[in-house]
Amino acid sequence: MTTIALIGAGGKMGFRLSRNLQSSDFSVRHVEVSDAGRERLKSELGIDCMAAEKAVPGADAVILAVPDTLIGSISAQLAPLMESGTMLVTLDAAAPFAGHLPEREDLTYFVTHPCHPPIFNDETELEAKRDYFGGYKATQHIVSALMQGPEESFALGERIARTIYAPVGRSHRVSVDEMALLEPGLSETVCATLLAVMREAMDEVVTRGVSEQCARDFLLGHMNILGAVIFDEQPGAFSDACNKAIENGKPMLMRDDWKQVFERDAIADSIQRIT
Repeated sequence: MTTIALIGAGGKMGFRLSRNLQSSDFSVRHVEVSDAGRERLKSELGIDCMAAEKAVPGADAVILAVPDTLIGSISAQLAPLMESGTMLVTLDAAAPFAGHLPEREDLTYFVTHPCHPPIFNDETELEAKRDYFGGYKATQHIVSALMQGPEESFALGERIARTIYAPVGRSHRVSVDEMALLEPGLSETVCATLLAVMREAMDEVVTRGVSEQCARDFLLGHMNILGAVIFDEQPGAFSDACNKAIENGKPMLMRDDWKQVFERDAIADSIQRIT
Protein backbone atom coordinates (compact mmCIF):
# COMPACT_ATOMS: atom_id res chain seq x y z
CA MET A 1 0.00 0.00 0.00
CA THR A 2 1.29 3.46 -0.94
CA THR A 3 1.88 5.64 2.11
CA ILE A 4 1.27 9.39 1.99
CA ALA A 5 2.30 11.99 4.55
CA LEU A 6 -0.15 14.89 4.27
CA ILE A 7 1.34 18.10 5.65
CA GLY A 8 -1.23 20.73 6.61
CA ALA A 9 -3.97 18.10 6.76
CA GLY A 10 -6.38 20.26 8.76
CA GLY A 11 -6.03 23.48 6.80
CA LYS A 12 -8.40 24.94 4.24
CA MET A 13 -7.06 22.84 1.37
CA GLY A 14 -5.65 20.05 3.49
CA PHE A 15 -9.04 19.18 4.97
CA ARG A 16 -10.48 18.70 1.47
CA LEU A 17 -7.60 16.36 0.66
CA SER A 18 -7.99 14.51 3.96
CA ARG A 19 -11.67 13.90 3.20
CA ASN A 20 -11.00 12.53 -0.28
CA LEU A 21 -8.03 10.43 0.77
CA GLN A 22 -10.03 8.85 3.58
CA SER A 23 -11.98 6.66 1.16
CA SER A 24 -8.97 5.83 -1.02
CA ASP A 25 -6.61 2.87 -1.05
CA PHE A 26 -3.72 5.04 0.18
CA SER A 27 -2.37 4.80 3.72
CA VAL A 28 -2.32 8.39 4.99
CA ARG A 29 -0.36 9.95 7.85
CA HIS A 30 -1.86 13.31 8.78
CA VAL A 31 0.27 16.20 10.03
CA GLU A 32 -1.34 19.41 11.32
CA VAL A 33 0.26 21.96 13.65
CA SER A 34 -2.81 24.02 14.58
CA ASP A 35 -5.10 22.99 17.42
CA ALA A 36 -8.17 24.04 15.43
CA GLY A 37 -7.11 21.96 12.45
CA ARG A 38 -6.43 18.87 14.54
CA GLU A 39 -9.76 19.26 16.32
CA ARG A 40 -11.66 19.58 13.04
CA LEU A 41 -9.99 16.48 11.61
CA LYS A 42 -10.88 14.53 14.73
CA SER A 43 -14.45 15.76 15.14
CA GLU A 44 -15.53 15.70 11.49
CA LEU A 45 -13.46 12.88 9.98
CA GLY A 46 -12.34 10.87 13.03
CA ILE A 47 -8.69 11.40 12.05
CA ASP A 48 -5.80 11.55 14.52
CA CYS A 49 -2.66 13.47 13.59
CA MET A 50 1.00 12.69 14.19
CA ALA A 51 4.23 14.64 14.21
CA ALA A 52 6.05 15.19 10.95
CA GLU A 53 9.10 13.44 12.40
CA LYS A 54 7.04 10.23 12.48
CA ALA A 55 4.90 10.79 9.40
CA VAL A 56 7.53 11.65 6.78
CA PRO A 57 10.21 8.93 7.16
CA GLY A 58 9.21 5.92 5.09
CA ALA A 59 6.41 7.71 3.25
CA ASP A 60 6.22 7.10 -0.49
CA ALA A 61 4.82 10.60 -1.09
CA VAL A 62 4.71 13.80 0.93
CA ILE A 63 1.96 16.29 0.02
CA LEU A 64 2.45 19.92 1.02
CA ALA A 65 -1.04 21.36 1.57
CA VAL A 66 0.37 24.60 2.95
CA PRO A 67 0.44 28.24 1.74
CA ASP A 68 2.82 29.14 -1.10
CA THR A 69 4.77 31.44 1.22
CA LEU A 70 5.63 28.48 3.47
CA ILE A 71 6.55 25.89 0.84
CA GLY A 72 10.25 26.81 0.84
CA SER A 73 10.77 26.76 4.60
CA ILE A 74 8.62 23.69 5.27
CA SER A 75 10.10 21.63 2.44
CA ALA A 76 13.58 22.52 3.70
CA GLN A 77 12.63 21.32 7.18
CA LEU A 78 11.16 18.07 5.88
CA ALA A 79 13.82 17.24 3.29
CA PRO A 80 16.22 15.59 5.80
CA LEU A 81 13.37 13.28 6.83
CA MET A 82 12.64 12.12 3.28
CA GLU A 83 14.26 8.95 2.03
CA SER A 84 15.76 8.75 -1.44
CA GLY A 85 13.03 8.24 -4.04
CA THR A 86 10.29 9.95 -2.04
CA MET A 87 7.80 11.96 -4.10
CA LEU A 88 7.23 15.53 -2.91
CA VAL A 89 3.87 16.82 -4.14
CA THR A 90 2.97 20.51 -4.26
CA LEU A 91 -0.48 21.83 -5.14
CA ASP A 92 0.63 24.91 -7.06
CA ALA A 93 3.42 25.78 -9.47
CA ALA A 94 4.47 29.03 -7.78
CA ALA A 95 7.08 27.76 -5.32
CA PRO A 96 8.56 25.13 -7.67
CA PHE A 97 8.77 27.69 -10.50
CA ALA A 98 10.51 30.13 -8.15
CA GLY A 99 13.10 27.51 -7.16
CA HIS A 100 11.97 27.15 -3.54
CA LEU A 101 12.17 23.35 -3.36
CA PRO A 102 15.25 21.69 -1.81
CA GLU A 103 18.13 20.74 -4.09
CA ARG A 104 17.71 16.99 -3.78
CA GLU A 105 18.23 15.16 -7.06
CA ASP A 106 17.21 11.88 -5.42
CA LEU A 107 13.67 13.13 -4.72
CA THR A 108 10.79 13.18 -7.18
CA TYR A 109 8.95 16.52 -7.51
CA PHE A 110 5.36 16.38 -8.72
CA VAL A 111 3.19 19.48 -9.12
CA THR A 112 -0.58 19.34 -9.55
CA HIS A 113 -3.41 21.86 -9.54
CA PRO A 114 -7.19 21.73 -10.10
CA CYS A 115 -8.93 23.52 -12.97
CA HIS A 116 -12.04 23.79 -10.72
CA PRO A 117 -15.51 22.86 -12.04
CA PRO A 118 -16.19 24.59 -15.38
CA ILE A 119 -18.97 27.11 -15.93
CA PHE A 120 -20.33 24.95 -18.74
CA ASN A 121 -20.91 21.47 -17.31
CA ASP A 122 -23.34 18.56 -17.18
CA GLU A 123 -24.04 18.60 -13.44
CA THR A 124 -27.69 17.89 -12.58
CA GLU A 125 -27.64 17.50 -8.78
CA LEU A 126 -27.97 20.73 -6.80
CA GLU A 127 -25.00 19.98 -4.53
CA ALA A 128 -22.80 19.39 -7.56
CA LYS A 129 -24.05 22.53 -9.31
CA ARG A 130 -23.11 24.52 -6.21
CA ASP A 131 -19.71 22.88 -5.75
CA TYR A 132 -17.90 25.82 -7.31
CA PHE A 133 -14.47 24.94 -5.89
CA GLY A 134 -14.44 21.25 -6.76
CA GLY A 135 -13.05 18.20 -5.01
CA TYR A 136 -16.43 17.34 -3.50
CA LYS A 137 -19.42 16.73 -5.79
CA ALA A 138 -18.70 18.44 -9.11
CA THR A 139 -16.42 16.94 -11.76
CA GLN A 140 -13.35 19.04 -12.47
CA HIS A 141 -10.31 18.68 -14.69
CA ILE A 142 -6.71 18.86 -13.43
CA VAL A 143 -3.20 19.72 -14.59
CA SER A 144 -0.03 17.97 -13.43
CA ALA A 145 3.71 18.20 -14.02
CA LEU A 146 6.59 15.85 -13.25
CA MET A 147 9.21 18.44 -12.40
CA GLN A 148 11.98 15.94 -11.66
CA GLY A 149 12.25 12.23 -11.14
CA PRO A 150 11.89 9.04 -13.20
CA GLU A 151 9.22 9.03 -15.91
CA GLU A 152 7.43 6.08 -14.32
CA SER A 153 6.71 8.24 -11.27
CA PHE A 154 4.16 10.28 -13.20
CA ALA A 155 1.59 7.48 -12.95
CA LEU A 156 1.72 7.54 -9.14
CA GLY A 157 1.54 11.33 -9.03
CA GLU A 158 -1.45 11.38 -11.34
CA ARG A 159 -3.21 8.69 -9.29
CA ILE A 160 -2.70 10.81 -6.16
CA ALA A 161 -3.93 13.91 -8.01
CA ARG A 162 -7.06 12.18 -9.27
CA THR A 163 -7.79 11.05 -5.71
CA ILE A 164 -7.29 14.34 -3.89
CA TYR A 165 -9.24 16.36 -6.49
CA ALA A 166 -11.98 13.79 -7.14
CA PRO A 167 -14.25 13.60 -9.01
CA VAL A 168 -11.89 14.28 -11.94
CA GLY A 169 -12.65 14.36 -15.65
CA ARG A 170 -9.69 15.18 -17.90
CA SER A 171 -6.13 15.05 -16.60
CA HIS A 172 -3.71 17.29 -18.53
CA ARG A 173 0.04 16.80 -18.39
CA VAL A 174 2.01 20.04 -18.61
CA SER A 175 5.43 21.39 -17.64
CA VAL A 176 5.95 23.58 -14.56
CA ASP A 177 6.51 26.58 -16.85
CA GLU A 178 3.24 25.86 -18.65
CA MET A 179 1.43 25.55 -15.33
CA ALA A 180 2.79 28.96 -14.34
CA LEU A 181 1.35 30.38 -17.57
CA LEU A 182 -2.01 28.98 -16.51
CA GLU A 183 -1.66 30.27 -12.94
CA PRO A 184 -0.96 33.03 -12.10
CA GLY A 185 -0.88 34.10 -15.77
CA LEU A 186 -4.18 33.06 -17.32
CA SER A 187 -6.35 32.42 -14.27
CA GLU A 188 -5.34 35.25 -11.93
CA THR A 189 -3.50 38.01 -13.77
CA VAL A 190 -5.99 37.94 -16.66
CA CYS A 191 -9.21 36.17 -15.66
CA ALA A 192 -9.51 37.26 -12.03
CA THR A 193 -8.50 40.82 -12.93
CA LEU A 194 -11.06 41.13 -15.72
CA LEU A 195 -13.78 39.61 -13.56
CA ALA A 196 -12.96 42.13 -10.82
CA VAL A 197 -13.27 44.90 -13.42
CA MET A 198 -16.64 43.47 -14.50
CA ARG A 199 -17.84 43.59 -10.90
CA GLU A 200 -16.66 47.21 -10.64
CA ALA A 201 -18.54 47.94 -13.87
CA MET A 202 -21.71 46.43 -12.42
CA ASP A 203 -21.31 48.52 -9.27
CA GLU A 204 -20.81 51.63 -11.42
CA VAL A 205 -24.07 50.95 -13.26
CA VAL A 206 -25.79 50.66 -9.87
CA THR A 207 -24.40 54.03 -8.75
CA ARG A 208 -25.87 55.51 -11.93
CA GLY A 209 -29.38 54.42 -11.03
CA VAL A 210 -29.94 50.79 -12.03
CA SER A 211 -31.04 48.51 -9.17
CA GLU A 212 -28.38 46.08 -7.99
CA GLN A 213 -30.53 43.01 -8.63
CA CYS A 214 -31.36 44.18 -12.14
CA ALA A 215 -27.70 44.91 -12.96
CA ARG A 216 -26.60 41.55 -11.56
CA ASP A 217 -29.25 39.61 -13.45
CA PHE A 218 -28.44 41.42 -16.68
CA LEU A 219 -24.66 40.97 -16.38
CA LEU A 220 -24.64 37.32 -15.32
CA GLY A 221 -27.16 36.39 -17.98
CA HIS A 222 -25.09 38.06 -20.68
CA MET A 223 -21.91 36.44 -19.32
CA ASN A 224 -23.63 33.10 -19.87
CA ILE A 225 -24.68 33.54 -23.48
CA LEU A 226 -21.70 35.66 -24.54
CA GLY A 227 -19.32 33.16 -22.95
CA ALA A 228 -21.10 30.22 -24.62
CA VAL A 229 -20.58 31.80 -28.04
CA ILE A 230 -17.01 33.06 -27.44
CA PHE A 231 -15.85 29.69 -26.06
CA ASP A 232 -17.64 27.63 -28.74
CA GLU A 233 -20.16 26.03 -26.41
CA GLN A 234 -22.94 27.15 -28.73
CA PRO A 235 -22.86 28.05 -32.43
CA GLY A 236 -23.68 31.67 -32.99
CA ALA A 237 -22.48 35.10 -33.95
CA PHE A 238 -22.75 38.46 -32.26
CA SER A 239 -24.82 41.23 -33.72
CA ASP A 240 -23.12 43.97 -35.70
CA ALA A 241 -23.80 46.32 -32.79
CA CYS A 242 -22.10 43.95 -30.31
CA ASN A 243 -19.08 43.48 -32.57
CA LYS A 244 -18.78 47.25 -32.94
CA ALA A 245 -19.01 47.69 -29.16
CA ILE A 246 -16.17 45.17 -28.71
CA GLU A 247 -14.08 46.90 -31.35
CA ASN A 248 -14.55 50.28 -29.69
CA GLY A 249 -14.37 49.02 -26.10
CA LYS A 250 -11.21 46.94 -26.21
CA PRO A 251 -8.76 49.84 -26.74
CA MET A 252 -10.51 51.76 -23.97
CA LEU A 253 -10.12 48.87 -21.52
CA MET A 254 -6.95 47.06 -22.61
CA ARG A 255 -3.41 48.19 -23.35
CA ASP A 256 -2.05 47.19 -26.74
CA ASP A 257 0.79 45.28 -25.06
CA TRP A 258 -1.33 43.46 -22.47
CA LYS A 259 -0.12 40.01 -23.61
CA GLN A 260 3.25 40.82 -22.06
CA VAL A 261 1.78 39.43 -18.83
CA PHE A 262 2.65 36.00 -20.27
CA GLU A 263 6.35 36.75 -20.75
CA ARG A 264 8.50 34.65 -18.44
CA ASP A 265 9.88 37.67 -16.58
CA ALA A 266 6.36 38.93 -15.93
CA ILE A 267 5.26 35.51 -14.67
CA ALA A 268 8.36 35.31 -12.47
CA ASP A 269 7.69 38.77 -11.02
CA SER A 270 4.08 37.80 -10.26
CA ILE A 271 5.18 34.61 -8.54
CA GLN A 272 7.91 36.42 -6.61
CA ARG A 273 5.25 38.64 -5.05
CA ILE A 274 3.27 35.69 -3.70
CA THR A 275 6.10 33.46 -2.55
